[in-house]
Amino acid sequence: MQIQATSIEDYISKIPEDRQTVFKKLFDLINDHLPKGFQETNSYGMVGWAFPLEAYPAGYHCTPGSPLPFMALASQKNFIAFYHMGMYAKPDLLDWFVSQFPKYSKRKLDMGKSCIRFRKLDDIPFELIAELSKKMTVENWIECYESNFKK
Repeated sequence: MQIQATSIEDYISKIPEDRQTVFKKLFDLINDHLPKGFQETNSYGMVGWAFPLEAYPAGYHCTPGSPLPFMALASQKNFIAFYHMGMYAKPDLLDWFVSQFPKYSKRKLDMGKSCIRFRKLDDIPFELIAELSKKMTVENWIECYESNFKK
């Protein structure tokens, strides 16, 4: 389920009302803890953070001419999805997150390769997401991206 929006505010206004407060809290939390250099984006039917083309002209290999994505949030039909490309590309970061998750949530981790699904809005591990948001700088992400994905 993609939400077509012209801005982050527009995106948030289009998600179900019962999710807006939690979604905005998660968005602001990530924004407050993310290292400098990433910019807010509204693309792929989600809101997120990317490394801008002005600073990294090579951009994203899957969508040439677009900024290099890093993290994103999406409101899906039954959950809020949190995407973190660093965990997808860096196994030790994924291992750290998986090992820490039970300390912050009483629920089982519901996760795909880079997507964490939060079905119960009252049990989002905000502190853990804040810690995860700090873990990769722009330089770390570019190095990781170029060694794993760029051909």
